[in-house]
Amino acid sequence: MESELISKFSNIYIMLLFGIMSNDIMRVKHFLSDEMYEKYQNIVDNNIKNKEIQMYDELNVKEINIIDKTITDKYEEIKVKLIARYMDYVIDMETKKFKRGINTSRVETTNYLTFRKLLNANQKDFYTCSSCGANLDINFTGICPYCKNVVSVEDSDYILVSLDKE
Repeated sequence: MESELISKFSNIYIMLLFGIMSNDIMRVKHFLSDEMYEKYQNIVDNNIKNKEIQMYDELNVKEINIIDKTITDKYEEIKVKLIARYMDYVIDMETKKFKRGINTSRVETTNYLTFRKLLNANQKDFYTCSSCGANLDINFTGICPYCKNVVSVEDSDYILVSLDKE
């Protein structure tokens, strides 16, 4: 069970960075709290406004460990320490030319992520769109490919509620 959670949390982190790189945070919205979605949507909006693309080349999660688990009367929260490695740089959206950052070697970052789910959440093996009923691969995207409805997992799975870098 713990290895499945660690894998899930690692995948959410990677999906978040890919959402930033593609200037499309909607693809991971279903795994973010409203506050986290707004924070990263603002970053994407700023990148678009400045005609930039944030790049995380050669991205991998070097290490991830659960460091705390808290249960309240309503939620279960799990905090993880995630060490990631990637090249961190910005390119021009139109010319694709390097603007700033590090594109010759990977940097290593230590991140502290907090995930939360409702205490009595009913985790699902598969999801269906609440609008049209289509079966969804929730790990790929939280948007129904048929009706474009945004699907939320907050009532049944973990969502990212904070991400801090050391």
